[in-house]
Amino acid sequence: MAERHATGMAVRRRVLGDAHVDRAEAQKTALDADFQAFITETAWGSVWARPDFTPRERSIVTLALLAALGNFEELAMHTRATKNTGATPEDVREAMLHVAVYAGVPRANHAFKIIKETYKEMGVET
Repeated sequence: MAERHATGMAVRRRVLGDAHVDRAEAQKTALDADFQAFITETAWGSVWARPDFTPRERSIVTLALLAALGNFEELAMHTRATKNTGATPEDVREAMLHVAVYAGVPRANHAFKIIKETYKEMGVET
């Protein structure tokens, strides 16, 4: 468990950046400490740490799933993470086209809005 947590924290920092993870850790309380450990060990230490997808590929899949499910706050966070994963605006565009076809045009439309705003904040031309 400790090893998976350490692996997860390393992957989480590599993908989301130290500043984001430091903020999340500073905001952790007794209420959500177990949840934070769970996502660090499971999402980051087990899934994101697997070798069969590159960070870029995981990023593309994650963005598509977040948009399809309407998890737009997480979508912005993972859009910011593309600077660390190597997913390009072109990759993200293609993922959102898949979202439009398989999850609905309104979801993709709103996702494009958030992604464009996030890229603008990042100084990324789209």
